[in-house]
Amino acid sequence: MANKQEEELQRIRSRKLKKLIEESEKTKAKGVVALESSSFDKTMESADTPVLVDFWAEWCMPCRVMAPVIEELAHDYAGKVTFAKVNVDENPDVSQRYSIMGIPHFIIFKDGKPVETIVGAVGREPLEEALKRHLKPK
Repeated sequence: MANKQEEELQRIRSRKLKKLIEESEKTKAKGVVALESSSFDKTMESADTPVLVDFWAEWCMPCRVMAPVIEELAHDYAGKVTFAKVNVDENPDVSQRYSIMGIPHFIIFKDGKPVETIVGAVGREPLEEALKRHLKPK
């Protein structure tokens, strides 16, 4: 009897977790552009603000932890910084070009060139401090 209850609880947990993941994937990150190999270079060249690129993958839990942080920063720095995401599984050529070996991996680009790299689920402060270093002075 206890075994059946545990199995049922596990099924309920699995369904709820799956639903949560599906819902989080449905809500697009506001203010964050999804880049692909075909749009990456053009976006970097045409940006008139620093660009923070989040290299990530769907299966990466630390990447999922950082997603709300990136969305928050995108909201707070709208118009001052461009925020973008590159799925490393779907765009391996871009990942290889920038030697992405671990994710989450963040690169700040300025004038189309990488100027700073941050690796790992570091939280908001380190990313924000790095962004501030590369913003145009007022």
